[in-house]
Amino acid sequence: MRDDQIHEGMAILEDAVRTRGWVTPAVTIVATQDRDPYKVLVSCILSLRTRDQVTAEASQRLFALADTPQKMALLEVAKIERAIYPVGFYRVKAQQILELSFQLCELYQGRVPDELETLLTFKGVGRKTANLVLTLGYGKPGICVDIHVHRICNRWGYVKTGTPEQTELALRKKLPPEYWIIINDLLVTFGQNQCTPVSPRCSTCPLYALCDRVAVIKSR
Repeated sequence: MRDDQIHEGMAILEDAVRTRGWVTPAVTIVATQDRDPYKVLVSCILSLRTRDQVTAEASQRLFALADTPQKMALLEVAKIERAIYPVGFYRVKAQQILELSFQLCELYQGRVPDELETLLTFKGVGRKTANLVLTLGYGKPGICVDIHVHRICNRWGYVKTGTPEQTELALRKKLPPEYWIIINDLLVTFGQNQCTPVSPRCSTCPLYALCDRVAVIKSR
């Protein structure tokens, strides 16, 4: 995909996501309910190495018990564990959520920071999670790059990078600002339903004509 084709490509992608009935990522569903940065942050933590349906159900159970840092800090870690099971590494995540909630209460008056570098100081919060909090929780400019965004942008030939962090930096230099916030939602949905990692469904892909299909070994 050439640089001058990105507007056409994103328009096609937005239309496909809207009309093909693909499932929206769980963290996005949580965010659109009330744009609460704390819920976005916690649901991001739960989503790591966990299927979307499990993430959505665990988030709902947990937020029914506590939906603010102040309320979460009052829970015992075992109760958080029971609420979020069976998300991946649920014991580690329960402890992380509890510690994070204490830290927010003690240092930030219960408010999730809206600066990237500050968010990155929290244990277990990487660039993907921090950018999601900024974009989905606060509506601030940011580019969240997970494995789907990294893989697909390289498969398109739009960037040539080796890691998600390198992809984020490359996109910050060339991706038009109007797509910064939405690219993660679109490409996660696209990557889960169409442009899958091992065997992408190239023959039915609406972006076939624009895609360089870099390193695609088998398509159907």
